[in-house]
Amino acid sequence: MKHEDDQWEKEIRKGPFATSPFTEDHKRKVLQQVQRIRIASSKEEEMSEMSPVESSLERSNCLSNSLREYTDTDTNAVKDKVQVKDQAKDASKVDPGHQRHRKSRRGILVAGLSALVIAGGIFMWNWDEGQLAKPLIEQINPASALLFTDHLNVDILTDQMKKNVAMTMRDDLGKQLRITKVQDLPVSGRIYVEAGQEKGADYAQIWLDAKTGNLREVQMKAEMQPSKLEHRYMRQVSSLLESIGSAPTLKPILVRRFVNMNQGEILPIIRTTLALQNETSFGYIEWEQDKVTSVSGEINSDEVSQTALADAKESVAALSGKTNLNLESIHRTKDNKLGGEFFFFQFSQNYFVEMTEGKEGVGYTVRDVNNYESFIGDSKEMEAYHEKLYNMDETIIREKVGPIIKSIFNINLDAYKLHRKADALGMVTFELESANDIFEVEYKEDGRITMISRGKS
Repeated sequence: MKHEDDQWEKEIRKGPFATSPFTEDHKRKVLQQVQRIRIASSKEEEMSEMSPVESSLERSNCLSNSLREYTDTDTNAVKDKVQVKDQAKDASKVDPGHQRHRKSRRGILVAGLSALVIAGGIFMWNWDEGQLAKPLIEQINPASALLFTDHLNVDILTDQMKKNVAMTMRDDLGKQLRITKVQDLPVSGRIYVEAGQEKGADYAQIWLDAKTGNLREVQMKAEMQPSKLEHRYMRQVSSLLESIGSAPTLKPILVRRFVNMNQGEILPIIRTTLALQNETSFGYIEWEQDKVTSVSGEINSDEVSQTALADAKESVAALSGKTNLNLESIHRTKDNKLGGEFFFFQFSQNYFVEMTEGKEGVGYTVRDVNNYESFIGDSKEMEAYHEKLYNMDETIIREKVGPIIKSIFNINLDAYKLHRKADALGMVTFELESANDIFEVEYKEDGRITMISRGKS
C-alpha cells in the first residue's frame, strides 16, 4: 500500500511551522489527542440529552472506566483523564450560557479534527507499517473478515479456530481467501481448513488442534498487486536496488507470498517475493519474515569488475567459437541467506556466463542455451538417442571440451577423471580428487558442448 502524508501533515510542514521538526511520535500523539476529543464529544452529546442526575452519574462512570483502561498503558493519558474529571466536578458552578458557548466552540473543533481519523475511526493507523490498515471491526473481531462458500459445516469451527484462521491469513498471508472446505479429522485430533483453489495462485491449507484451536500446520500461498504489499516492505525497494548498483527505476509488478509452518513449529515462516520490471530489464527482492534475503537487478557494465567482464567475453568466445557477440545485459544478485553474490552476463545469440562467490566458494558457468534438439519420431528413436548420449565415447568428449577448458581456465584435463551421470543424460563430470576440483559438462549427441561449470565437489 502506498504511503502518502495526510493533508493535515502537509499543512503542518508549511508556514511558521516549516522549520519545526514533526516526527512520527508527534504525529502519534496528535492523533491520540484527536481520538480522545472525539470520544469526549460523543459522550457530551449523549449526556446533554440526560437529566442532570443521569448526566453526572454517566460522567463519573465513564471517567472511572477510562482511568482503569489507561492505568497500565499510558501514564500521560491517566493524567489527562484526571484533569477532565476535575473539570467535570466544577461544571455545575459554570454559567450555563458560558457552558453552551464553550460546548459550541468545542463542537466546531471536533467537527474539523474528526476528519483526520478517517470517517470517525472506522480505520486504525498501523504505526509499524506507517499506513492506514485493518478496519477497526477486524481488529476487534478478526473472524468477521472470514469468507465461506455455501453449504460448509462451519459449526465445526470454534470461535478460537475462526480467530486463528482469520489472523494467520490477514497477518501472515496478507489476504483473506474464501474457505472452501472444513473437515474434522478425529484420528489425528485436528480440524482441516482449506481455502482458495489448489491449482490457483491463491491457496491455503490449515490444520488446527481440535481441542485448543491453535495452529498445527500451515501451507499457504498468494499473489497480490504491489499496492497491497505492506509499506514496511515497499519503503525498502529503492535503497535495496541502489545497494547492488541497480537502477531504482525498476517498478514493482507482482507480489508472491508463501507461508509455511510444519508440525512442531511455533510460528509460520513467511517468504515474500516482489517482482520488478521496466521497459528493458527486470529484478526481484525476497524477504523471509521481515529480513531481506535476496536482491537482484540489472546493473551497468561499470558496476562490475572489468576483469570479470573481460573473462566473460573470452569464455563465450571459447564456447561458441564466435568473437562478435554483444553483451546485452548484466544482472547482479546479492543473496544474504547464502552469503554470496552472483553476476549473470547475457550475450547475443543465447550465450550466458554466471559467476558466483560466497561461503561455499567460487563458481563459474558458461552456457549455450540454443535449441539443438533433433526431431525424434517415436519411442525407439528416443531410446536410440538416449543410448547415444550415455555411451558417447570418452575420447570424443575430451577432444571437444578439453580445448575450451584450457582456453577459459588454463587447465589441462588429462589428470581429471571422467564420471558419467546415469540420472542426467548428456552430462559428465571431470574431477581432480587431490585438489577437490570438479568440472560439469553438458554435450549433445554430435559432441557439441553446451555447458561447462566449475566448482568444488
